[in-house]
Amino acid sequence: MVILLVAAVLGLACRAPRATAERNPPTSPRPPGANALEQEVHELVNRHRRARNLAALTLDPRISREARLHSVAMAAGTTPFGHEGFDERVKALRLAMPCRRTAENVASSQGYHDAAVEAVRGWLGSAGHRENIEGPYDRTGVGVARSATGEMFFTQIFVGR
Repeated sequence: MVILLVAAVLGLACRAPRATAERNPPTSPRPPGANALEQEVHELVNRHRRARNLAALTLDPRISREARLHSVAMAAGTTPFGHEGFDERVKALRLAMPCRRTAENVASSQGYHDAAVEAVRGWLGSAGHRENIEGPYDRTGVGVARSATGEMFFTQIFVGR
């Protein structure tokens, strides 16, 4: 079973918010191969974009950090599955880079041999998630974490200048 949620904030001006306390990642096990899963999600999304004559997204480690923090928090149960804290993630990104548009896809899955493929397949099967994937963005970040029960959590954040 794959569960998906979508959020998008479009056309926001890039005003730098006031500095906030440093964001420290929660402690939770990252699955072996998490970086490879994140890279696989990135490659699958770019393959879809190229097939539709859209520019590939650049994987940005600053965006991936925010996505990873969210996935780890969901896996640890400190944040519910969904987009809670999205505004804070966007504020943190605006301190680091120019951005006018942002969006986020999240997914959770358990029991799939290839969880990254299933997460992206689920997003592409949902109009809102697909709109984010095909949207006017140039950078992205992906974060993956696994809960103590083996459930995988995926977050992909999209940023456009």
